[in-house]
Amino acid sequence: MGDGKEKLVVEVIAAHNLMPKDGEGSSSPFVEVEFEKQILRTQVKYKDLNPIWNEKLVFDVPDIAELPYKHIEVNVFNERRSSNSRNFLGKVRAPCSQLCKNEGEATAQLYTLEKRSLFSHIRGEISLKLFVSTTEEVVKKGGFVSSLTPSSAFSKKNKKLQQQSPVMQVQQQHFGHQDMMSKPTHQQQSQNHVKPMEPNPGELKPVVITTAPRPVIPGARGGPTFGGGGGGGVYVNGSGEFSLKETSPHLGGGPLNKDKTSSTYDLVEQMQYLYVRVVKARDISLFGGGEIVAEVKLGNYRGITKRVSSNHLQWDQVFAFSKDCIQSSAAEIFVKESDKDDFLGRIWFDLNEVPRRVPPDSQLAPQWYRMEDRRGDRSKGGEVMVSIWFGTQADEAFAEAWHSKAANVHFDGLCSLKSKVYLSPKLWYLRVSVIEAQDIVPGDKGSAMMRFPELHAKAQVGNQFLKTRIAAPSATRSLSNPCWNEDLLFVVAEPFEDYLLISVEDHVGPGKDEIVGKVLIPVSAVERRTDDKQVVSRWFNLENHFGNQGESKVVTRFGSRIHLRVSLDGGYHVLDEATLYSSDVKPTAKQLWKPHIGVLEMGILGATGLMPMKFKEGKGGSVDAYCVAKYGQKWVRTRTVVDSLSPKWNEQYTWEVFDPCTVITVGVFDNCSLDKNIINNSGGRDSRIGKVRIRLSTLESDRVYTHSYPLLMLHPSGVKKMGELHLAVRFSCANLVNMLHMYAMPLLPKMHYVHPLSVHQLETLRYQALNVVSSWLNRAEPPLGRESMRNWHKPIYSTLSLAFFFLLVLMPELVIPAILLYLSLLGLWRYRSRSRHPPHMDIRLSQADSVFPDELDEEFDSFPTSRGADIVRIRYDRLRSVAGRIQTVVGDMATQGERFQALISWRDPRATFLFVIFCLFAAIGFYAVPVRVVFALSGVYVLRPPRFRSKLPSPALSFFRRLPSKADTLL
Repeated sequence: MGDGKEKLVVEVIAAHNLMPKDGEGSSSPFVEVEFEKQILRTQVKYKDLNPIWNEKLVFDVPDIAELPYKHIEVNVFNERRSSNSRNFLGKVRAPCSQLCKNEGEATAQLYTLEKRSLFSHIRGEISLKLFVSTTEEVVKKGGFVSSLTPSSAFSKKNKKLQQQSPVMQVQQQHFGHQDMMSKPTHQQQSQNHVKPMEPNPGELKPVVITTAPRPVIPGARGGPTFGGGGGGGVYVNGSGEFSLKETSPHLGGGPLNKDKTSSTYDLVEQMQYLYVRVVKARDISLFGGGEIVAEVKLGNYRGITKRVSSNHLQWDQVFAFSKDCIQSSAAEIFVKESDKDDFLGRIWFDLNEVPRRVPPDSQLAPQWYRMEDRRGDRSKGGEVMVSIWFGTQADEAFAEAWHSKAANVHFDGLCSLKSKVYLSPKLWYLRVSVIEAQDIVPGDKGSAMMRFPELHAKAQVGNQFLKTRIAAPSATRSLSNPCWNEDLLFVVAEPFEDYLLISVEDHVGPGKDEIVGKVLIPVSAVERRTDDKQVVSRWFNLENHFGNQGESKVVTRFGSRIHLRVSLDGGYHVLDEATLYSSDVKPTAKQLWKPHIGVLEMGILGATGLMPMKFKEGKGGSVDAYCVAKYGQKWVRTRTVVDSLSPKWNEQYTWEVFDPCTVITVGVFDNCSLDKNIINNSGGRDSRIGKVRIRLSTLESDRVYTHSYPLLMLHPSGVKKMGELHLAVRFSCANLVNMLHMYAMPLLPKMHYVHPLSVHQLETLRYQALNVVSSWLNRAEPPLGRESMRNWHKPIYSTLSLAFFFLLVLMPELVIPAILLYLSLLGLWRYRSRSRHPPHMDIRLSQADSVFPDELDEEFDSFPTSRGADIVRIRYDRLRSVAGRIQTVVGDMATQGERFQALISWRDPRATFLFVIFCLFAAIGFYAVPVRVVFALSGVYVLRPPRFRSKLPSPALSFFRRLPSKADTLL
């Protein structure tokens, strides 16, 4: 039992974006906190949806040992002065297992207000600080404002309802507001020289940087977070928490600080670093030999080189110290034994005298410096070759340098810190046409005489495999000569190291297939094609395996062979992304590529208000964030900023653009491979924080877009904001005429229309392509129909129809009489085929003849169901599948409507410009040309013979398909 000195302190700081409940668009909120039947409440803030209390409520703790198993009930109410009643505004149930031991360790946590029942209308968040204190501390500080008036309006019925409600996971969030008057020092340290915009006097409101939930993290140390990425001040209020905000970073060092690197690094802020290159040493006196290291020390930061033997003192390593973190006026370099603290030699540099280097100037040449020993004697300390300079992230040494903020990262995790560029492999479609086989001999002749052999072909490439249907019996073919004539498609990557395995199998029983022959073909030997011309088919001999599993004898049977047509199709674009936000639509074969039309440049500046994703011992909540940007075949990965909720990357990357109607995707991740002692690290996989998608066609040419993008994630509790990502984007157009010409071209290569793939094939192949790309990137270090007259099948009828069309154009007064006459004649014609019997129940119409037994069982099942959980789960999954297909169709219909809206919405400025110009010229043309001529020309174009048509979509349809929809903005 506790001695009664421990007190539970609940500091109610503020609330944000509460629901108005007084009928006048506002509320008068107060907070009521209950712990172990003790009820305390704060003061009432009249007419305020963003109240600030800063009150501390103190509770007695009966048993400190049982405290981690208790909960704190926090309820927010609106006081109605007219009727002495109150309205419910939200609740929070916070577990006591994450309480801090003192006030100094406690930080403000933002909790999302929860509903009390299904019909509660609740919104907003509340900021609380929870910690345990002692009686002496309470008396000594004396500043606790506690309202000890119990609430009498809280009925027993409401208490019972709260006790029966399920315990939901508490969603914690960072709250950017701190008491600026009482803690100015802490605020200045946390801002990192970025000043927030000050609110007006008398209207102090809590500044909510983010409102996204995160897992409950004990002792999370986020601290206040202000400002925007890249130095641009961003003031975030709750009304626009999910919206896009424009920033004003000092790109390229600002307008008054242009240098030689502005042409290359003009989309990022310049970050100053102190670089120290330690090359080698000489004249080091060490008895008995041993391993020598060099140590670079700058204030509290210390970097150590690799170990080398005393006979070969060469390191050639670069250390980078961020100028924002420099807390010393001198940089020291020590040479010492690896296992001892005493140094063998020492030199130091005054930072005020360190030169500045600006690329493309050549690197500073290192030089020898005489070191002093422990006694200060320079005659026996030896010499070390060092170069030291101030530079930016544009320096060549930046990518491979050891960074000061990675001092606590273990050796195995250092490789995942550096920025990298990855190239995904070139993907091809491998088409295998399985035509037929001859002289197939079943393995077990005795069983084969008693049944019909069920033969099918199976093709496998790597871990991909597909099967044909079972060959149907034919009156003109023997049982040993099956015919399939099916196409099987696979995704393969260059270089072609895999083999194509074709096997003929006999289905001898349930779940049992017996191989009766196989052939192995190297993919590298397969013929490549770039058009729809079929390659020459070939016969391949099959190897037949007979006998038991223990026998390895292979018998080649004469005449047992298979007829195949195998090709690598380079005329397709292998889709490894969803078509709605694909970043590349080029065909695989490089000879079909067209010149690029522009360049995309992106500066990844930084992020603010990131949610802690893991817990580190001794550090509390933490994020080791990095970004991955994907466009085309080029993937980029920024460096990892260790232990920062507001990381700054300031890295710039460039991509060639071949089509403007493409999308670039940027994802933010938490690196989970840096610290071996990370708690709650689920399987070592990096956690996703959020992503941003930008459609290039919505960007104006040669304009720099600097915005703060909210990182949104869909959680079971709803859409949550995980922080903000600051980007600078510029799309430069090389040739405007070529770009505008792209809008009349089909979006996908020609083969997708000449020999189209089915929807099912596209989804399966996209899944295969994702696996191929994923496995490829993991190998890097660090691992990233209807017939009509228009078809001209009967030329005489089609010619008569075209002549009749011209007659109607010349005599439009005959249009309505012709339609009515046609309907009359059609009705008379169908009189002969009228039904002779009265209508009755039609099983075809109701699909009763094709229903499955489980569907019948579901139809006659009682309500609620009397079946088991497994059967209900299967039925639910089937319903979800049907609903998903319906939702996809509805989404496609909505996409077409959004594209019509995009014609004049200027979301794609080039497409809207083309449509406006076309409408202008069309208006003049329709005014100048008679309507009959327009209709006649249109009819001739539509009814033209097939030899004058192309299988490619029309320019108008291609233009419409390129219009942007809102699909790329969906979560």
